[in-house]
Amino acid sequence: MLRTILMALILGGLACAFRQGLVPWYVNPLPAIDLGRPDPWLADWRLAAMRYNPELCRRVLVAPHADAQPIADNPPHAGCGWTNAVRISAAGGVRAPFDKITCEAATALTLWLEYDLQQVAQAILGQRVTAMQSFGAYACRNVIGAKFWKNRRSEHAIANAVDIAGFTLANGHKISVRGQWRGDGPDARFLRAAHASACRYFRVVLGPDYNPEHHDHFHLDRGIGWRCR
Repeated sequence: MLRTILMALILGGLACAFRQGLVPWYVNPLPAIDLGRPDPWLADWRLAAMRYNPELCRRVLVAPHADAQPIADNPPHAGCGWTNAVRISAAGGVRAPFDKITCEAATALTLWLEYDLQQVAQAILGQRVTAMQSFGAYACRNVIGAKFWKNRRSEHAIANAVDIAGFTLANGHKISVRGQWRGDGPDARFLRAAHASACRYFRVVLGPDYNPEHHDHFHLDRGIGWRCR
């Protein structure tokens, strides 16, 4: 019995280490994410492996899948700052401007935009998405709209989250979370399917059904929680 408990603790500790990106690259048996391949297995752990590995970031987050440039670290102070981050202008063939976003979150964003979001858009709307409307990634602030977490720093404070207000299709049609989330038309169905599909790559995916503070955008982050609402 004691041996079983000990083994469970060891395995649990290893799982937590992988999930937090704490396994050094030279002993990590998982292959690097390949943006040219959809539906990566163990995507969450493989994305986490990029958290503290700038070299891996430079190898993975490349054209034609992403237009990204590394930026200098601003080591977190008082809970705000960033490490291993990039400036990104396009991802997955979609104009997606973020001036500070962690490599881990940028890679998750690229996978989602290039594969899942485009598949949803084609299936429901018969169009590709060409641009997204950004509410930004980095902001030195606490979590808002959640009474149990009001004194905790947001993932935005370390550039590990993105807020998305809407999308533009190839024919120029614009779809906003604020204006078209409610209802049962194709735009609303697209937004709901897009929101759900992001849960494959992001650990926290929030939208208008979560609370009033998210009535006009999706919040996607690669933090330590796990919520898709």
